[in-house]
Amino acid sequence: MHITIRLFAGLAETIGSSSLSFQATEIPLTAGKLKELLSASYPNAASQIGASLIAIDREYAPDDSIITASSEVALIPPVSGGENGTIYETTTDGLYSITDQPLNAEKLLDAVLDVNHGASLLFIGTTREMTGEQRTTALHYDAYIPMALSKLEEIGKEVKNRWNANCAISHRIGLVGLKEASVIIAVSTPHRDTCYEANRFAIERLKQTVPVWKKDINESGQHWVNSDQKASDTIHK
Repeated sequence: MHITIRLFAGLAETIGSSSLSFQATEIPLTAGKLKELLSASYPNAASQIGASLIAIDREYAPDDSIITASSEVALIPPVSGGENGTIYETTTDGLYSITDQPLNAEKLLDAVLDVNHGASLLFIGTTREMTGEQRTTALHYDAYIPMALSKLEEIGKEVKNRWNANCAISHRIGLVGLKEASVIIAVSTPHRDTCYEANRFAIERLKQTVPVWKKDINESGQHWVNSDQKASDTIHK
């Protein structure tokens, strides 16, 4: 059975491609078995493959999940982002987007304002210069865009169900300089206490589950953040 596997971040750099054509002879093929076969075929990337999760049809897949010839398969490194030309991908309702262009906080806030909501809040995550004694000059983000949008939409639905809140999220990919925004989360609710809770929940869940990766570019070089962790340590299934 022939399958195509999408690769991201440091794993794509190690293997040297953002996609991988793979011929699997074992049928049925499970997600766990695929990782074993890939580790054996690419020993230089075995540790990264072992630390990653398989996504099937844009959902995180347990090891016993079956992969078919029609499955959309991706190997997801631990989550923490483009190419030439403008990237702007959004959900059908326009509330969740991934782009390589500067983010617009005012536009995102306007998308969640409601005449019956007395509180609104923007969280803006920006590139900071110092982390301890390490000086960052820029960050670079990569993303599995279709799955990332789906996970952002899931976060928004959970925020709506738990806090009766409106939510919109934009995430930047590509090079993000100092003080520039990499992510903006807009939330509005009837009252301020739930607005704080909902916005905090959204950024924490985003960092746990959305397949976006961050490369730190600094004076001594560059590295993918969290590349030495297991994906299962950072992603809640």
